[in-house]
Amino acid sequence: MNSPLDTKLSTALGGRTAGAFERGLGLRTVGDLLNHYPRRYARRGELTALAELEVDTSVTIVAEVLSVTSRSMKARKGSIFEVRISDGHGILTLTFFNQKWRENELKPGVRGIFAGKVGEYRGLRQLAHPDYELFDTELPTEGAAAKRWALQPISIYPATATVASWQIAKAVGVVLDTLPPLEDPVPELVRDERQLVPYAKALEMIHRPEKDADWGAARASLRFQEAFVLQAALLRQRAALRERPAIARIAGRIAEGFDAALPFRLTADQQLVGEEIARDLAAQTPMNRLVQGEVGSGKTLVALRAMLAVADSGGQSALLAPTEVLAAQHLRSIVKTLGPDLAARLRPTLITGQLSTAERKKALLASVSGGASIVIGTHALLSDTVSFVDLGLVVVDEQHRFGVEQREALRLKGATPPHVLVLTATPIPRTVAMTVFGDLDVSTIAELPSGRLPIRSFVVPLAEKPGWVNRVWQRTAEELALGRQAFVVCPAIDAAVSEPADAPENDVPEARAATATSAAAAGPAAAPVANVTEVTASLQANPALAGRRIEALHGRMPSDTKDLLMREFAAGRIDVLVATTVIEVGVDVPNASTMVILDADRFGVSQLHQLRGRVGRGRVPGVCLFVTRAEQESLARERVEAVAATLDGFDLAQIDLELRREGDVLGSMQSGGRSSLRLLRVATDGQLISDARELAAGVLEHDPALSEHPALLGALARRLDESEQAFLAKA
Repeated sequence: MNSPLDTKLSTALGGRTAGAFERGLGLRTVGDLLNHYPRRYARRGELTALAELEVDTSVTIVAEVLSVTSRSMKARKGSIFEVRISDGHGILTLTFFNQKWRENELKPGVRGIFAGKVGEYRGLRQLAHPDYELFDTELPTEGAAAKRWALQPISIYPATATVASWQIAKAVGVVLDTLPPLEDPVPELVRDERQLVPYAKALEMIHRPEKDADWGAARASLRFQEAFVLQAALLRQRAALRERPAIARIAGRIAEGFDAALPFRLTADQQLVGEEIARDLAAQTPMNRLVQGEVGSGKTLVALRAMLAVADSGGQSALLAPTEVLAAQHLRSIVKTLGPDLAARLRPTLITGQLSTAERKKALLASVSGGASIVIGTHALLSDTVSFVDLGLVVVDEQHRFGVEQREALRLKGATPPHVLVLTATPIPRTVAMTVFGDLDVSTIAELPSGRLPIRSFVVPLAEKPGWVNRVWQRTAEELALGRQAFVVCPAIDAAVSEPADAPENDVPEARAATATSAAAAGPAAAPVANVTEVTASLQANPALAGRRIEALHGRMPSDTKDLLMREFAAGRIDVLVATTVIEVGVDVPNASTMVILDADRFGVSQLHQLRGRVGRGRVPGVCLFVTRAEQESLARERVEAVAATLDGFDLAQIDLELRREGDVLGSMQSGGRSSLRLLRVATDGQLISDARELAAGVLEHDPALSEHPALLGALARRLDESEQAFLAKA
């Protein structure tokens, strides 16, 4: 039985209005509209501070008409009707062309809501042809009734140039007035325990509040409902994964021999996580585990030991890496770690998009025949041409560079459900782990191997100290004089590139978006963005670096060229590597001691932490210089200084979450859909998310199929967009 929330807007509002709402806001059903909550609340008696409005921003404001004038245009036929509105302090001009009739509505003393894009004409701010809705002047002007009228909250909605806030409010009013009774997706026992407002009443109170306490209580109840439904979805997905049988993979002679030959002791964290993985692999239900760990904590070794346990049972493992540089390095590292005999037996094989035809045929044959026990690759592994005899383990390295769809596409290549191990060197706050990765068991490697030296980090503030840039290259030269090497990272490839310089192979959208967001947060640059092409030429001509071999590396280069440059750098034959974020993850050159990040404010917190982790990986101390033109006390500068102040990735993950808007959960980043978070904020709602998960688990324990909770089952279907439903169906 369909819920009233599934009713098409065309049925509820008519085709013309519904079409405008779908085109402008992406709203298709009654549920979509009622979930489009007000972003703030204004009052009729409260004016907007006009001095705070920024040019080129779309605004919805409450103001009073001061005066109106009409004049003829000089250059052509017609008239200009101008209205001056005020908040009691500042003044904004409304401009209408050939619409003198508006003087019958817009009279001095009238108040209303005005919406448009702030422009500037002759130094004065204005709204050209704004939309507006005037307050009813016939309502009481004295006594208690007038006070209630003046103080009643007015819902201000996220709007567009084609759909104004008050149009949304009117449509919501029509829907609420005709809405049949709604069942509550949160069970009554849970609702009572949390003292929540019933669902239908909460919708009324958030859209048409009588007082501020109404929308406050409604938001609290709807926020919990959002967390509860989300956690129920994740927990059902997790349970569904575990219902399908998997092949138990138990470590034997290969894995035991490898462990015995290791020339060092595993850290306590590596041992603990290894035991957790071994238990998962030995079970006949698929492992679905996330291993998060600091840069250089040894996650790849833990994953390799899991691959060997799978090889012991005759199975294959697939390792998915985000870039060709990292995939090739994984191959070299695994071959070296295995040793010649074991490497020859297991035949680690590389599959990437830039292999020659002959190399690709050879690699595909090794995979499909089972000759390769370990297959390493980029997005090319997801191709229909890649298949396996017995895929027992999927390892996804740097999960934040992929979406859930890629993980699932590889997992579905197994004849029986393979075990899945997800690695990330971007530490994840607990609340994010419960949401974005709520279907995974989480293990943590916080301990670094012995002998790792701390990295010293410094901010080079060119906004206040422009001359310090010379000291950056002198400091680099001093490190090179000690026989060490340096990375120099730029946000762009060349001056013509205004978009992010590098992304995972096939240009994964989320990586592009993350870098674009970082650039936007930095604000307008005082100088052109540093790019690999120009910086390489500049350093090659710098007297402080005379005689040094300085090379460029970026994602547009052919695979062979990138691989050769990394080999040369690893061998010590290149002194300075000027690169984009193609070296952000996994690149391991123990002799590299210096990391210079130019325009550091153009990168996110996790990117800066990852880049810093490329140095100090051997027996030489590391130094990282964050070069920035961002002004003091700006958000961009605050981000850079936060990274420089600590080496603790888990602290930085929380700082990152608090500094930025936390993106989507089960939405664009994780499965390709539009944003699904509405009221829930993982940066601040940690305890609420934890409580919701516990209560949802209790409901599912007693009613796994939710046969006794049809409203919750319906909410799960509505909560997930089409791509999310497709993803969950694969589970």
